[in-house]
Order: sequence, then structure tokens, then C-alpha cells
Amino acid sequence: MTAPFEVLAIKYATVERVRHSNFLHPVDGDPDAPMALDFFVWLVVGQGSVTLVDTGFSPASALVRQRQYLVSPLESLRRLGHAPGDVSDVVITHLHYDHAGNLGDFPSARIWVQDREVRYATGDCMCDPKQNHFFSTDDVGLLIKRLYRGDVRLVDGFHELREGLELHRVGGHTDGLQVVRVWTARGWVVLASDAAHYRENLVKENPFPAIYSLDDMLQGYARIRALADSEDHIVPGHDPMVCTLYPTAGVPGVHAYRIA
Repeated sequence: MTAPFEVLAIKYATVERVRHSNFLHPVDGDPDAPMALDFFVWLVVGQGSVTLVDTGFSPASALVRQRQYLVSPLESLRRLGHAPGDVSDVVITHLHYDHAGNLGDFPSARIWVQDREVRYATGDCMCDPKQNHFFSTDDVGLLIKRLYRGDVRLVDGFHELREGLELHRVGGHTDGLQVVRVWTARGWVVLASDAAHYRENLVKENPFPAIYSLDDMLQGYARIRALADSEDHIVPGHDPMVCTLYPTAGVPGVHAYRIA
């Protein structure tokens, strides 16, 4: 196997929620107990490359959607020693506002997104306010501009970005949601993004309630388990436990955690 990649989870925002709002089905314990939802992007470094998985949202979006903004992904990368031009590839797991904003911050990067996700985000599903609420037309519009410019690579299900760095469509949360499988010093890690917002969604198979296809969501749980070396190698997309389970990167002014 090729040399392993290093992976960082970078927290850039958070919002307070109540427990029952994070699960489709009834939950154990107090359904109204506070349960924060954190927002992350992920940095994958190795083999002479810097790949950013998702790009977060802007301070303006944070104001509109009432999220607590911490440090922008761009500024976090700079404090970690990576200039915008260092990022060769941006993987967009899906096109919701909190994963596909700030694309203009990385003008020289190739952008990898599932073809089905672009079709979903620009098709008749977006006539439904319950689905289009999660998208920013500015973000989708910028992606389309960069597609016309030649910056976007459309993935059909599976793609090996480079040896030890793989993209897999799982769907469920959106039609074209993809996860990222990374070879690391501790084995195969899966950056699950919104295939599992919280570890508890996965463990109890009780999904986060923002769902395009429930069947795909449940099949996605089996898929990411098969891709990872263990459940402990699956990194949930919005779980505050990431900040306690993994050690800090130790860089002042950055909320970054070493996944591997």
C-alpha cells in the first residue's frame, strides 16, 4: 500500500439544537436535552498533495442561518500552514450550503462532486422548498460557473482520486452524497460527512431527519462500515465528539483535530 495520508478535522462553526431534532425516530433519554451540531471541513495531506474535503459556509450564511461562526476554513488552513494555492483538489461531499460554500476561496483547485448531486441540485427536486432549503443558489451558481470554466470533475459512483484516497457515492441524505475513504497510519478511515451526522445515528441506525432517500441512507450505513476498518474508523460529519475523541492539532486559533 502507498504511504499513508494525514487527516485533520477542522471545526469552523456550531449551533445549539435539541436532541429529538437530530433523529428521525424517537430517542432514548430527554428528547429536549441540548445536543449541539458542529460544522467541519476535512484536510487530507500526503503524496505531495493537499486535498480539502468540503468548503463550509461563509460568515454571511452564518448570519442568515443563525449559526455561531468560529474561524473560516480558509483562515484555518492558513494558520495550519497551507495557502489557498496549495490546495490541489476540493472534494464536495454534497451541495448543501454548509458543505459547498466558499468555492471562490480556492480558485486553482479541481473540484470533485458526484454527477448525480449536480443533477439533483439543479433538477425538479429543487421545486420542493423542503429540499431546496438546504442549498444556497449562490454556491450552486458558482459551482456551475466553475464547471463551465473546466474546474469541475463529475464522479460517477466511485473514483480513486489517488492511491489511498477514494470517493464513493452512498446517497441517502442527498441523491449524490459521497464519502471519502482514506488510507492512514491507522488503516482505512471513512470521512462519512452527512452519511452519519452523529455517531449515534450510525450506531442506532436512527438517521438525521434531513433525508432524500431513506433506503439509500440505511444501505449507506452498511456501505461505510464495509469501507472502514472498524466503526472507530468512521468520522461522523457533525458530531461534537470529534473534538474530544481526537487530539488537537495544537495550532493556536484553529479548531483542528488529528483523525490520523
